Amino acid sequence: MDGQNGKKTWIFPDGELPPPGDFPMKGHESLIVLNCNDVPAHGKITFYFTDREPIRDIDVVIEANRVRCFRLNNPKDVGGVEIPLEVQYAFRLDCDVEVVAQYGRLDTRDQPVAFYTVMGYCK
Repeated sequence: MDGQNGKKTWIFPDGELPPPGDFPMKGHESLIVLNCNDVPAHGKITFYFTDREPIRDIDVVIEANRVRCFRLNNPKDVGGVEIPLEVQYAFRLDCDVEVVAQYGRLDTRDQPVAFYTVMGYCK
């Protein structure tokens, strides 16, 4: 591909990690990134909070012509960062090549479950 699919910067202003819940499907949030390029996408994530300084420069890689799901409740996926449950936050993804990014939340506190995905603001 020619790198014209997506944008280099994506912003997601509405994070609030739900607790896992008591049901088989566990509550979580995800950042899903599609790299349609013939080269890996090297990115950095910044997390923003209402009451503390941002956590910056979390390195991520999305291999060439692949999709990658970063589980935001899994510190291994986001450079060891532990996002507190039920705390408002936002995040930004900056990549060196154009990618397409999407955010998803599964909230299983009540049944039926609440699941939604949204595209971020991109530039």
